[in-house]
Amino acid sequence: MTAQLNPRGDVAVLVPAAGAGVRLGPGGPKALRLLGGEPLLVHVVRRVATAPSVHTVVVAAPATEVDAVRQLLTPVAPVLVVAGGAERQASVANALAAVPSGPDIVLVHDAARALTPPALVEAVAAAVRAGHDAVIPVLPVSDTIKRVDAAGVVLTTVDRSALRAVQTPQGFRRGVLAAAHAAAGDPLTDDAGLVEQQGVPVFCVPGSEYALKVTRPFDLTLAEHLLAAGH
Repeated sequence: MTAQLNPRGDVAVLVPAAGAGVRLGPGGPKALRLLGGEPLLVHVVRRVATAPSVHTVVVAAPATEVDAVRQLLTPVAPVLVVAGGAERQASVANALAAVPSGPDIVLVHDAARALTPPALVEAVAAAVRAGHDAVIPVLPVSDTIKRVDAAGVVLTTVDRSALRAVQTPQGFRRGVLAAAHAAAGDPLTDDAGLVEQQGVPVFCVPGSEYALKVTRPFDLTLAEHLLAAGH
């Protein structure tokens, strides 16, 4: 089976999926935890693969699970599966190295955001296509935010009007993302952060409430309810 989705697409999606998911509790790699009877990773790949501009999907799996993940995803969509690294940054770099020639837009998407709408994938890609070197989907911060000291005493209330919660997929010109990873020092969990360190402006587009990240058991419960409701 070819690992190509839309031969006319200009987008490659990287899915780092090698994390342990400690905050989610015991049960194996987070990307393979079940949501509605299927692994989170299956939901992610299925949705990403329906985005019309996606040419290639590369999954960075736990090194010991590469063959198992490949077998798991083969019935879902044509994907490339590579071994991830000890840190997310290494997993993204490994996946980026596996992208074939062709796609000039690269999106990095969390395997834990299982309900992300394909329309958000297209919106991020469209913003890169329109000329932005780096694009992130964001939501306004609705909670009051306090800055506190080490003893837990409030120092000040932060103006939330300029704050945004960042989601994925994050989109980049391929060369911009490759250069950022080549120059990376300390590992970061956010690819846009690597690009920011290179002085590249990062553009924001509206995110989606459904692109929530499954990090804790509560998140998984919420995702179960949303999935059952047809999202």
